[in-house]
Amino acid sequence: MNFEIARSDFLRALAHVQSVVEKRNTLPILANVMIAAKEGEVVLTATDMEIALTESLSASVGRAGVTTVPAAPLYEIVRKLPEGSTISVAHKGGTEPLSLKAGRFATTLHVLPVEEFPSLSAGALPVRFQIAATLLKGMIDRTRFAISNEETRYYLNGIYFHAAETEAGRRLRAVATDGHRLAQVEEAVPEGAERMPGVIVPRKAVNEVRKLLEDGAETVEVALSETRIQFRVGRTELTSKLIDGTFPEYERVIPRQNDKVMRVAKKDFAEAVARVAAISVERMRPVKLSLSRGLLVLSAMSPDLGTASEELDESRVHYEAAPIEIGFQARYITDITDQIDGEVEFLFADSTAPTLVRDAADRSALYVLMPMRV
Repeated sequence: MNFEIARSDFLRALAHVQSVVEKRNTLPILANVMIAAKEGEVVLTATDMEIALTESLSASVGRAGVTTVPAAPLYEIVRKLPEGSTISVAHKGGTEPLSLKAGRFATTLHVLPVEEFPSLSAGALPVRFQIAATLLKGMIDRTRFAISNEETRYYLNGIYFHAAETEAGRRLRAVATDGHRLAQVEEAVPEGAERMPGVIVPRKAVNEVRKLLEDGAETVEVALSETRIQFRVGRTELTSKLIDGTFPEYERVIPRQNDKVMRVAKKDFAEAVARVAAISVERMRPVKLSLSRGLLVLSAMSPDLGTASEELDESRVHYEAAPIEIGFQARYITDITDQIDGEVEFLFADSTAPTLVRDAADRSALYVLMPMRV
């Protein structure tokens, strides 16, 4: 096998595939990327047995062939080559090392047999649809912060995508929750997705797809079954196993009767929360919101450092309901307000009940935040 390829193209593809490679594994072959050269293109593949990513790119191929080499060192070598370089890659076959040259630089890398490289077969994927990359990016960004990291509740370790029945008809909905907060986003259901099964896409697959969406693609092709999902973005294809579990009946925790409404400008509120929370170095210590007509007082305390508070008056906050005091973890508040551009709307019931948070100008997303004792 031998081919020549532009350093910029090779680097971009290696950046995608090497992030899929499992860093802590007991199988050496899983640390490798498979490189297959054929007429006019090179195909790179990496897998951790849960996710497989394949990317094809144009190259000048002199002789076809296939081998596997360690992904991380190959990526670092290519990353450190001069911009504008042309890279020559050659492999004589078998256990011979792969050689790489660029200008006066030359290196060799040990290979492992292609026969050891696992295949993550997608199988039949009967549900197929296309979605605008900007829409999928928005759905991911507005929900993934709420994915649970608690491995014992593995069914919360991803985003739940499904076609939901709403008053406006069927909608494509994404939901994530860790038990402390919940994020729900919905968009018009794409043609072909109306009867899709509910699927839980694992965190790693979500993050890898999100990286692919940075490359400017306009459309994403999605194909799925009840056990696999595949995303095609340009010349890159990511296949992932789905989480084999049942997502909880999340709609039960979304409050419907909260009648105490506060509206506040996102920038003013987020900056005030950050200033007040700076007094506390303890991760779980809450920021308290004390609300009365036309006034919001944010406060926090630390036994070791002291106290902090800030007032937002009626020029920046709108509240006309009965007084209420309620506390939330500062980071959880910030994670939600980061998804909102303009005015934030909080709907409270009392100091112990779940609070509903929305963008006052955008009803496509909603968030639920559990209060803390203050």
